[in-house]
Amino acid sequence: MAAHKNRLASESSPYLLQHAHNPVAWYPWGAEALDLARREDKPILLSIGYAACHWCHVMERESFEDEAIAQHMNDLFVNIKVDREERPDLDHIYQLVVQLMGRSGGWPLTVFLTPDQRPFFAGTYFPPKDALGMPGFPKVLDKIADAFRKRRDDVEQQAQEITEAIERAQRAPARAAGVVAPASSDLLRRASRQLLARLDPRHGGIGSRPKFPNTMALDVLLRRGVLEGDRVAAEGVELTLDRMRDGGIWDHLRGGFHRYSTDERWLVPHFEKMLYDNALLLRLYADGFRAFRKPIYAETAREIVGYLFAEMRDPEGGFYASQDADSEGSEGKFFVWTLDQLRDAVGEDRLAYDVARLVFGITEEGNFEESGATVLSQHRTLEQAAAVIDEGAGGGSSTHLDRCREALARARAAMLAAREARPRPARDDKVLASWNGLLIGALADAGRALDEPAWVDAAARAFALLERKLIRGGRVGRYLKDGAPAGAKGERGGSGAALGDVRPGFLDDQAYLGNAALDLYEATSDPRYVGVARAIADAMIAHHWDEATPGFFFTPDDGDALIARTQDIYDQAAPSAASMAALLCLRLSEIADERYLSPAERQLEVLAPTALENAFGLGQTVCVLDRLTRGAVTIVVIGEAGSAAAAELAREAFKAYLPNRAIVLVDPGRPESAAAVKVVAEGKPARPGEAVAYTCRGRTCSAPVTTPADLKALLG
Repeated sequence: MAAHKNRLASESSPYLLQHAHNPVAWYPWGAEALDLARREDKPILLSIGYAACHWCHVMERESFEDEAIAQHMNDLFVNIKVDREERPDLDHIYQLVVQLMGRSGGWPLTVFLTPDQRPFFAGTYFPPKDALGMPGFPKVLDKIADAFRKRRDDVEQQAQEITEAIERAQRAPARAAGVVAPASSDLLRRASRQLLARLDPRHGGIGSRPKFPNTMALDVLLRRGVLEGDRVAAEGVELTLDRMRDGGIWDHLRGGFHRYSTDERWLVPHFEKMLYDNALLLRLYADGFRAFRKPIYAETAREIVGYLFAEMRDPEGGFYASQDADSEGSEGKFFVWTLDQLRDAVGEDRLAYDVARLVFGITEEGNFEESGATVLSQHRTLEQAAAVIDEGAGGGSSTHLDRCREALARARAAMLAAREARPRPARDDKVLASWNGLLIGALADAGRALDEPAWVDAAARAFALLERKLIRGGRVGRYLKDGAPAGAKGERGGSGAALGDVRPGFLDDQAYLGNAALDLYEATSDPRYVGVARAIADAMIAHHWDEATPGFFFTPDDGDALIARTQDIYDQAAPSAASMAALLCLRLSEIADERYLSPAERQLEVLAPTALENAFGLGQTVCVLDRLTRGAVTIVVIGEAGSAAAAELAREAFKAYLPNRAIVLVDPGRPESAAAVKVVAEGKPARPGEAVAYTCRGRTCSAPVTTPADLKALLG
């Protein structure tokens, strides 16, 4: 029997390292643990979480650091700890077990497996003792171990049934061919009708509580509202963007969004900040500014980027994965405020104290649990606060309002400085390829939309880091840690060889980063990015595409041999990898090479029926289907790269809300510029000494225009 020793100390994942000193004999996922389970015929206790997860920390403190509970785990099970960000393939598979058992998934995920990796029971958080209708964790351990020993046939049968259900659930249902075209005429109408039925008409957002940003669903509604004139859909998005910005899910001092709200009002969040949320919301607020022209949306985008640059950027230009919810052993302590803390921060500045107290809603009783502390929100507008502070006749004067505005700025600066002195939440400093891909694309696009060239430069720098350290032959590794490639350990099926120093990642790494390369191409007009996107897409098709299905699989063909090979067709917190893979191929087919159209169409043909039935779960697929069926709007600028005239035309194109857009620049003096986008470059002559722009919808192009005003008229 193996010695009870924790084997996580040599891992690279910050989450696994958090558990390296537990008395639990944790193993990372890999041959050593799996062989031990088979050799000793012991069930596997698989625990999956991530570094910023509040309830993961709670279960660790209550159970995994408890000597008696840990000894019980060690005696009865082979214990494996997994970082869901490092091994999303495992999380995709085993998260389904809880859902198949009729409960909500989440983290920490606790799954019990047979020695051959098949699951037979699962849950999420378990308390150390019976509480709130949940059995205590030691009781669960005893019952599971007893069932494995005494009712093995029942366990094996349940494991087989669950495994077969997982295989079915993570694949798009087989449908007859030819279903994409009928969806074209009313795709967004049907999808938005489903989403509007779930939209909270008072606070915005989908559903009640807990409430998540659900960015992909909001993208669908924004398309419907703007492209097809649905006022209710547009107003639903606008309401949601306003209420999220006003609520406590928004960090009113530093900027950036927390993970989700525990209530329907967006007021009290779970306080972790995730890179993917802020990347997706950066793009959404930039699009909201394009669509509604509200300055607060541009300001929100700028403050998201300000947060990311200040707190989430590594020295080489990549971006970290997450910031924890907890500090000093307590959730949210870093972010919440009491009146005494506000007074200490602003000192003798009475006006700053009063304005901040009223605007942010800081009260003696507070709004956060039983702590007496307040989660900051936009409780009153500045104008309302000014009216309360000065109840006399001059309360509405512009001079008084300006003084209050200046006082609020002083208060925010003082509060942020005071908060910076508090013990900080931990940060997961993995640089994940997939999530960085989402942010690189958002920075490139929003940087052009809001005339922030430094954002485009930051996107290019982050991409260069990943290209240099994680991309080999078009294949993308999973992540960097401390500047070096790291990733999934464990045995690879098939050849399984790493590409030099990089072990290939998953479909989201390929698809997100390939799309980011195209976003950078549009933002910079550098044709090299199209070549990188093509190499990534080629590797993605070679190793993730399955002709028989047809469709993209999440794991590569030379990945670990797991109990199921999943497809990742449903949006979770980030868009589904299958839909983003189809989008990458579709975008390349529009500008570079039409051979990429076939995998895009075939993947979307498989996904379309499910997307039409479940727009909430497949919102990103709905958006990509809209691009396929509606056709892209391609703005082709012919002119010298770097010229003021070409730049002005491109700038006008980036201002418009055009979700199915491609912006390309062809420099007549650089043959590689036209070669990279040969599908749209042919047949569009230049004019000596000036820049011209063509607007193409499908294969139909406008006459060339030379002024931003004329281009704006074509795009309206």
